[in-house]
Amino acid sequence: MTGTDADAVDTTGTGSTTAETVETVFRIESARIIAAVARVVRDVGLAEEIAQDALVAALEQWPESGVPERPGAWLTAVAKRRAIDLVRRGETYARKLAEVGRTLEDAPPPPEPADPEDIDDDLLRLVFTACHPVLSTEARTALTLRLLGGLTTQEIARAFLTSEATVAQRIVRAKRKLAAAGVPFEVPYGEDRAGRLSSVLEVVYLVFNEGYSATAGDDLCRPALCEDALRLARVLEGLMPGEPEVHGLAALLELQASRIPARTGPGGEPVLLAGQNRARWNRMLILRGLEALRRAGEGPYGPYCLQAAIAACHARAVRYEDTDWAVIAALYGRLAALTPSPVVELNRAVAVSMAEGPEAGLRLVDALTDEPALRGYHLLPSVRGDLLERLGRTEEARAEFERAASLTLNERERELLLGRARRS
Repeated sequence: MTGTDADAVDTTGTGSTTAETVETVFRIESARIIAAVARVVRDVGLAEEIAQDALVAALEQWPESGVPERPGAWLTAVAKRRAIDLVRRGETYARKLAEVGRTLEDAPPPPEPADPEDIDDDLLRLVFTACHPVLSTEARTALTLRLLGGLTTQEIARAFLTSEATVAQRIVRAKRKLAAAGVPFEVPYGEDRAGRLSSVLEVVYLVFNEGYSATAGDDLCRPALCEDALRLARVLEGLMPGEPEVHGLAALLELQASRIPARTGPGGEPVLLAGQNRARWNRMLILRGLEALRRAGEGPYGPYCLQAAIAACHARAVRYEDTDWAVIAALYGRLAALTPSPVVELNRAVAVSMAEGPEAGLRLVDALTDEPALRGYHLLPSVRGDLLERLGRTEEARAEFERAASLTLNERERELLLGRARRS
């Protein structure tokens, strides 16, 4: 849809145009809208298309009528009405109507069977549906990030350290495959649920990461994504209390989320870990995270439990200077052995530099410079610049910070990196 004069009207009184408001609301609410529609049409690809139709309707109507008091509910209602109309027009209307209940027009979904394991959560159904084993692991994760988090193909590509074209193909093929296989929109039980768990955990983890450190845009964080991921992790804990890695993921997200208030300054600028006011860390979330880690048991730890243990080391340190970097470096070593990854190795290099000195860390970082997966990854030159700066090699550090700034798509990170380059 092309822009019009009406699209540019500021109806919010905040300086934002109506189009910007629509896009912001849709970004926040898209997962819930798609999930609600998918429950009607039983097709996640079709549900996404109908949700996009509701977005177009908002772009056409809100400039004249004004932004509704509950914009998310407005979008959901429009999308559900369109879904109902589509079902009614279809040749299989009678069968579809029987599936979703006689009160299809009502906002609340029909009640589910009274099953002790059941969760009345459309978002969770959406995650498990998109993580069906008929899809490859990569396709499951990409599709769910698209549907749950409203992430663009560019954002997902950077999360995967792969190309946009590859991600776009995965998403299109995944939706077609789910439709062709007739995958039900449900939370599975028994062995089927356990078989999809690793993909579900990975999706929740990646959604949180995108919210915690936004790939692109003007803000460092996207709290709505963090909140959705954290809520899903808590729901999964209740659903699968015997799975240590579920508790590990919940612990990790609780502990990471506890730092969000201190990660930005008054103007939204990033505040690095060393400079954060730890009094602003959310103590309740820290306690919840430590308790979730305790529920995970004594091990052997999986990747999420190991990452939660690392986050717990930071949370227990009253001051930055009190951080036990030797333990953190050892935990990263265990994580690298369990799930080899150049990103994990980069994090281990940072911990080693704090425990043993910047020279030791730089040796590890330099060994990663030819890693294909890190080509274009802005944190590699950022870390290298930090280590060079600590070694007094300021000219080299400046070049690395400038290179990192050229690679990031996040404006806040770019400003931080360019500022460090100027000060080197």
